[in-house]
Amino acid sequence: MAVHFLTVPGLGSSGPKHWQTIWEQQYPAVFDRVEQEDWDLPVVEKWVETLQKSISNLQEPTVLIAHSLGCLAVVLWAKKYTSDKIEGILFVAPPDSERTDFPKEISGFSPIPSEEIPYKSVLIASTNDEYATIERAKEWARNWGSQFVNIGSVGHINANSNLADWQVGKGIINSIFNTSL
Repeated sequence: MAVHFLTVPGLGSSGPKHWQTIWEQQYPAVFDRVEQEDWDLPVVEKWVETLQKSISNLQEPTVLIAHSLGCLAVVLWAKKYTSDKIEGILFVAPPDSERTDFPKEISGFSPIPSEEIPYKSVLIASTNDEYATIERAKEWARNWGSQFVNIGSVGHINANSNLADWQVGKGIINSIFNTSL
């Protein structure tokens, strides 16, 4: 059985130039997206429950591909739920919701869980991400039991990073989760 992918975007969702959207368009047969009710004023309970609903509908082994605030939703989901359909998780550029300058309108995404998650995972971070330091990203990877990958100076690893279809990300997924994107 082939591995499928479920993208979990962050605040504002992922627009047309974001690598998540590009991958979904390139591989529509194996990619789906979690669709939150409100992408701009996220409430953690709603985001986690929407994620749970998407995961409970999975029919095949699936890798979650989370970006930014979507990473925190996934970690908080893993603290509350489990699924035998999850083959692994790719965390890309989780934000530091514990910073004093974190937007106050984003409700409930802190404290960030420090428990190990029960899935094979990798956390990818950038040295100049404006939403989290590389040190915090390393700490989360250790806490969550994730393999850590520092991809250098590419910002928040989003559309503004001009990654297009982000070949480096595909390579990491292919090598860690035995897939062929």
